[in-house]
Amino acid sequence: MLTPEQRAIVKSTVPLLESGGEALTTHFYKIMLAEHPEVRPFFNQAHQANGDQPRALANGVLMYARHIDKLEQLGGLVSQIINKHVSLQIEAAHYPIVGACLLRAIREVLGAEIATDAVIAAWGAAYGQLADILIGAEEKIYADVAAAPGGWRGARAFRVARKEVESSEITSFYLQPQDGGALIDFQPGQYIGLRLVVNGNEIRRNYSLSAAPNGVDYRISVKREAGGVASNYLHDQVQPGDVLDLFPPAGDFVLAASDKPLVLISGGVGITPTLAMLDAALQGRRPVHFIHCARNRHVHAFRHAIDARLAKHPQLKRFYAYDEHSGPEDVPHAVGRLSPLQLAQWLPASRDVDAYFLGPKPFMREVKQQLRDLGVPEAQTRYEFFGPASALE
Repeated sequence: MLTPEQRAIVKSTVPLLESGGEALTTHFYKIMLAEHPEVRPFFNQAHQANGDQPRALANGVLMYARHIDKLEQLGGLVSQIINKHVSLQIEAAHYPIVGACLLRAIREVLGAEIATDAVIAAWGAAYGQLADILIGAEEKIYADVAAAPGGWRGARAFRVARKEVESSEITSFYLQPQDGGALIDFQPGQYIGLRLVVNGNEIRRNYSLSAAPNGVDYRISVKREAGGVASNYLHDQVQPGDVLDLFPPAGDFVLAASDKPLVLISGGVGITPTLAMLDAALQGRRPVHFIHCARNRHVHAFRHAIDARLAKHPQLKRFYAYDEHSGPEDVPHAVGRLSPLQLAQWLPASRDVDAYFLGPKPFMREVKQQLRDLGVPEAQTRYEFFGPASALE
């Protein structure tokens, strides 16, 4: 258990983490991934290369140090971490590896004069406290999901029942349990974990569930990423009839119950979780404003599926903006980046709405600011983002 002295020591390292946290976490990943191949499947090398993962961890470590004596102030950060861990099936046995590498990185980056034995002991106790919290919460979710109707723990074999091209970049995969058993429901906005073996190497990835739960299958819709190991494997190698290992649904970016008008704003492949949210919302009477932005009509997935819902659901309004457009087909409602003026026209007249948005980082940064400037209460805006939340300010 952390002593008051150890809490004080951890908080005293906050200025160091503010200035050098990313260097520390980069070194941490270098050590761990080089010396512990058993944990490599959990980490996306693309996120390592572009710095997203070290930045996200640095932000998490900094937030934990700042609030070490009032952990409730961490807000949704702990829930996000727990859900990511659950979706990849991280186990208690992985935590000692992470802890040892983190303490070593602190010592090697900060140096023995700063990272004294007392500092290392304090951070060891702090990490132990956090690990206990996460392990306990994750174990409860694992047990609850396994006990639920259609639930399971660990990997479960799913057969690819269908594979459908949605745009020039996005392909959908319809996945059914190979054992023919029941299928646990999920909350709109959640994702599944997928375990693949590509060129002899195991990798694990998260993909949003892009259709409402139906008890029969799960649908994921995957964008082909340049150089993306998993996405290119799925697009090029995986065919109907193939079997994939899935982990149960997880995630806390979910559609909350509400009677307020719903605004769903997406950019690119960020459309995928909003599709399940849309279908769930259309079961009721709440007004829904669906706004999607894409580079052009060729990469715009699910346009005709959304349009088809208009006739059945008069409470639905939909708007599309393309960065570029020419020709008479699939004309968007606006051309160019989503502007504050355009967004203002597409929002409900009242700003007392629930707004969910997802897409590339620059897109999300702009939408977050525009919603704030247009008077949408910040407590009623929700998003999912890999990386420090401050990057969207």
